[in-house]
Amino acid sequence: MAETILVTGSTGFIGARLLSYLAKEGENIRVFLRHESSCGALPEGVEVIRGSFSDPAALARAVRGVDRIVHLAGLTKALDEAGYEAGNVMPVQNLLDAVSMHNPDLKRFLFVSSLTAAGPASEGVSGVRESDIPRTVSAYGRSKLRAETLCLERSSHIPVTIVRPPAVYGPGDRDVLQVFQMLAKGVLVTAGSAARQRFSMIYVDDLVSGIMMAARSDKAAGRTYYITSPRSYSWDEIIAASKPELGFKKLYRVSLPDPFVFLVGMLIGSASSLFGKPALINRDKANELVQDYWVCSAEQARLDFGFTASTSLVEGIAKTISWYRRQGWL
Repeated sequence: MAETILVTGSTGFIGARLLSYLAKEGENIRVFLRHESSCGALPEGVEVIRGSFSDPAALARAVRGVDRIVHLAGLTKALDEAGYEAGNVMPVQNLLDAVSMHNPDLKRFLFVSSLTAAGPASEGVSGVRESDIPRTVSAYGRSKLRAETLCLERSSHIPVTIVRPPAVYGPGDRDVLQVFQMLAKGVLVTAGSAARQRFSMIYVDDLVSGIMMAARSDKAAGRTYYITSPRSYSWDEIIAASKPELGFKKLYRVSLPDPFVFLVGMLIGSASSLFGKPALINRDKANELVQDYWVCSAEQARLDFGFTASTSLVEGIAKTISWYRRQGWL
């Protein structure tokens, strides 16, 4: 029997793929949109509730009668801690308040957090596990961790599950696109030690599948999971997987040293503060970029609800680049 699922952040990269997944499964979909957001790309039959996360009446309409909630909405860039608090912490607080008041029989509240809430690993093979003490290195990560704490504080009466994706790539993504655009020109500029760095990554459709497996698993209630690739990858592996699709013959690589990355982050961040607009990089983001091991373990999700990412790096990159080309992005 079809369930009614509320999705926030539905117009974003991951949200759009999640709606397609749910529509194919025949679920009843409800989305919570800001008043200014377009709903033209939504699948047919989606119910739209408009409002803001500071509007209790709109949140009540959004959560009332749904079976599960997937909270994807959030900010990845902000001027300061207060901006991240408003974009990543306050919405979770107010959504949970609305659930407590208007939907006490909710089957699951799934919060999509981030690997940055845990921080980088100390090594690049096994990576961080759910039981490790977080060591966040950025304001964004701290805001996600505070939102996670709010969820777990309510877990005695609201069935919450937290998932922490690593780097997510796939059709529709604009962040990893920048890497492919550089590679297509035969250039790769990285921050920190490219020779040491390793990354957990996940193809967006695998992430969406993992999110819904976690949201439906009885064992996952009250717990946190990494939804990630079975292993980590080096820059060399990413380059090798991209080369057949992009066709570059030579590649000029530049690894920017940490002090230079911090200097650039400080200068651009200071300028962005003057203009009141978040920058792509500031000193805080620089601290994320220079880390060696953004790596996490997929083991607990496999054990508890059978999740394994099925898309290889080579296959995922091929699909992604093909989509970029069809859209004229590459």
